[in-house]
Amino acid sequence: MERILVMNLGSTSSKIAVYEDDKELFTETLRHSQEEMAQFDDVLDQFEFRNAKIREALAKHDIAADSITVACSRGGNICACPHGAIGIDQAMIDYLTRPEDTAKHASLLGSMVAFDFAKEYGSLACIYDAIGTDEKQPIARVSGVPELPHFTVGHTLNTRAMAIKCAEEKLGKSFDECTFIVAHLGGGSSIRLYKNGVNIDSVNDDEGNFTPERGGGVGAKGLIDLCYSGKYTAKEAMKLIHGNGGLKAHLGTTDAIAIEKMIEAGDEYAKIVYEAMAYNVGKDIAKLSAVVSGKVDRIILTGGISYGKMITDYVTNMVEFIAPVEVMPGEYEMEALAAGALRVAQGKEELQDFAEIKASSIDRISIVPGVAPGTVPAR
Repeated sequence: MERILVMNLGSTSSKIAVYEDDKELFTETLRHSQEEMAQFDDVLDQFEFRNAKIREALAKHDIAADSITVACSRGGNICACPHGAIGIDQAMIDYLTRPEDTAKHASLLGSMVAFDFAKEYGSLACIYDAIGTDEKQPIARVSGVPELPHFTVGHTLNTRAMAIKCAEEKLGKSFDECTFIVAHLGGGSSIRLYKNGVNIDSVNDDEGNFTPERGGGVGAKGLIDLCYSGKYTAKEAMKLIHGNGGLKAHLGTTDAIAIEKMIEAGDEYAKIVYEAMAYNVGKDIAKLSAVVSGKVDRIILTGGISYGKMITDYVTNMVEFIAPVEVMPGEYEMEALAAGALRVAQGKEELQDFAEIKASSIDRISIVPGVAPGTVPAR
């Protein structure tokens, strides 16, 4: 029997659960107030705080820390990688905490906690369907600036889990037989095109639609001017589009429910901004449908924002001409983490090695396999 701790850490919450094989013992979302978070200057400064909170929650539910045999985390912003399970080791932690990563995601803290369990108790530690999962086809990588090829980053865990669930429960098919466009709509977003089990193309939330806290795709010339205006440091400029953008920049809040109440009260500016968020999601879904000539089995709307009928109705009206739309609100991430970790622990799925992935990662982020971005292959 395996006792599995799964963790999905966000900017203001720590979602944790414990399973015995496939049976959930408990699940809990630990909320962290703005006052608690304000004491930390950087994501990495939160490690001791988050680690302690998770261990306190285990104790509250009478789960001994040393009984955990597998600790599995959503991951962090690792190098481009395939989907599935990757073992956490010191090399991965060093990579996740590298100083040059100026947009560290809170999910990396889950990897650090899992590694702490591995060191202290000998638990198997892994990430699953990491944020850095990137299976984009070569033609989709090409941009007009060779140093800046397109890549995939974000919500692989939830989008893939929802696609698998939809294939099995709605279509009665294997995920590998289907074509899906899955839009994860939350504080951040990503829209994915899955064909025959592979995420062949995507739109990240710095390329297209904006979100409650992300600025989305903006004009490159204007952004360059802004960055060199002298008004912002690099960190401050990053925060403008990654944390303080989107609904927050326009309306002063990321709370979709509060914004819908503003709209109901007659706030025309809130209405146009909120509808613009949905409008851009619809545009990005349609853009990805062209890649497969419109041959899509289902369009799936998921993530926290998809609880809002105002948003999902707007998007559905835009894109249902392409394929039927399934609204699958919230997240299936904890179950997906637990199921993946169990398959690894039982030897049904391979635990991939981070060093091997990192060594070959350049192939995944290059336009031409084996050729670094921005270089011209010999002819």
